[in-house]
Amino acid sequence: MSNSQSFDFKFYEWEKKFHDRPFLRQPFGDRWEEYTWAEVGQMARKLATGLKSLGLKEKAHIGLISKNCREWIIADIAIMMAGYVSIPFFPSLKGEELEFLLDFGDVDLLFVGKIETWNDIKSHIPEELPVVRFPHYEACSAVDRGEEWFAFLNRHEPLQKIHIPKLSDLWTIIFTSGTTGNPKGVELSYLALDETKIITEQLNPLKIDFSGNNDFISYLPLNHIVERVVVEHVCLRFGGSMSFVESISSFAANLKEIQPHVFFAAPRIWTKFQLGILAKVPQKKLDILLKIPLVSTLIKRKLKKNLGLTRARSTVSGSAPIPLSQIKWFRKLGIYITNGYGMTENCAICTQVDGRDFEKSASVGKPQCGVEIKIDQNTKEVLMRGPFVMDGYYKNEKLTKETLVEGWLHTGDKGHLDEDGYLYITGRVADSFKTSKGKFIEPLTLENLFGTIKPLEEVCVTGLGLPQPIALAQLSEIGKALPEHELIELLTQKLKEINLDLENYKKISTLVIVKDPWTEQNKILGPTLKIKRGNVEKMYSSKYKAWHEDHRSVLFEK
Repeated sequence: MSNSQSFDFKFYEWEKKFHDRPFLRQPFGDRWEEYTWAEVGQMARKLATGLKSLGLKEKAHIGLISKNCREWIIADIAIMMAGYVSIPFFPSLKGEELEFLLDFGDVDLLFVGKIETWNDIKSHIPEELPVVRFPHYEACSAVDRGEEWFAFLNRHEPLQKIHIPKLSDLWTIIFTSGTTGNPKGVELSYLALDETKIITEQLNPLKIDFSGNNDFISYLPLNHIVERVVVEHVCLRFGGSMSFVESISSFAANLKEIQPHVFFAAPRIWTKFQLGILAKVPQKKLDILLKIPLVSTLIKRKLKKNLGLTRARSTVSGSAPIPLSQIKWFRKLGIYITNGYGMTENCAICTQVDGRDFEKSASVGKPQCGVEIKIDQNTKEVLMRGPFVMDGYYKNEKLTKETLVEGWLHTGDKGHLDEDGYLYITGRVADSFKTSKGKFIEPLTLENLFGTIKPLEEVCVTGLGLPQPIALAQLSEIGKALPEHELIELLTQKLKEINLDLENYKKISTLVIVKDPWTEQNKILGPTLKIKRGNVEKMYSSKYKAWHEDHRSVLFEK
């Protein structure tokens, strides 16, 4: 495929074919507002005309900061129609972080939408930067600057001459969430976006209906590569509807009402689903019910309906490792979780293992169409190449050269391939730490051993410089409901069982239940709910030595 070829934006086909069918669905309490494909097309064209009327430079960088909503998608389509480059941001960014990225990303105009942080960020947006604000959403900030959405659209006629990008053109710059340092601006071309279609068209792991009968839910941040490629652009390419979530508190109700055909979630969401079920139906009772044929069928159907997964053709986990025990647990309910592995730098496409591939559930699967994988023999780092790999990091030639070597993407992950070509991830190259005995610890492999312990919601293994690793943990709702003495007794026994099969230097000396929740606000979690290990170190490392030397194997942070 020649880079001089044009990008085939399928939106225009669906716009004609499905002009009266719902495309974007926005909830307002119990009421849903729907925009058809034709309505979205007209609004995007008006917005594109408006953008072009501002005299922005060719291939201008257009920023987007908003939670997922219909205007986000319309703005993104308009940016492509007008020939500009989208620079989306996490809606939870602090003012200083946004200020840095607006400057570093050379943003020429900013869309501000459904956010709760306007008072924090507004003084960090340059006065001279044009702003277009989305309509106000209840319980969100009232943005008091810039062009109002509908007023701006209605001042302009629909754009007649649509920009047709070349495959070699820059499509977007996505800033990673910075779990390993400062955010990096990943440059992705239209070629990379276009090549992602090979996955669905050849293997179709998402079970996409090519006639356009696909209902999606959009709730993970739209500036995240998975939501952008797997939800937004799969919908734009193959047709269907995209429904949004009103708020975190309405997520469960919105999902139950939508019953999407494709559902993607980070492991933390699957954990919440699992713990929510067990809070209502204890494990022992559930095990008994699932052994009774007719009752088993009924309870599986009811649980799927309550979760919102009765129509799901595919259920996918990604963004972080999911414990094998969790995959097996959901399998008993008839929910087969496909485990995916990828990153922003390769459009989230690398490997995947189907939820029904029982023997290989512990892996992250085989290379997807067009993907090659090899393991660096010295560092055990996973290297991949394929047509969806980034062009490089924006304004960081040094890091680009270190990451892209002779066409191979250095992923930063450690792993190995088995004899059948399945990839197993053992951790991050940067996450490994050395004990005072000079032994290297890969925390991910140890953290996975805690996956079956229901009183724990999240575990982080750490202990740089200690003789043995320690584990920090957050209690689940099940754990919080247990009396402290009973919880300590249970966790002490579980820790003994985990340590029994470990080599001496890997045995975990202490399990610490920390008192403060891990959230985005205290920066322990990133926007995609991954633990930021560097921030764990900052918050707790001064206590490591005392915790390790405590005679108790399970203790609560005071």
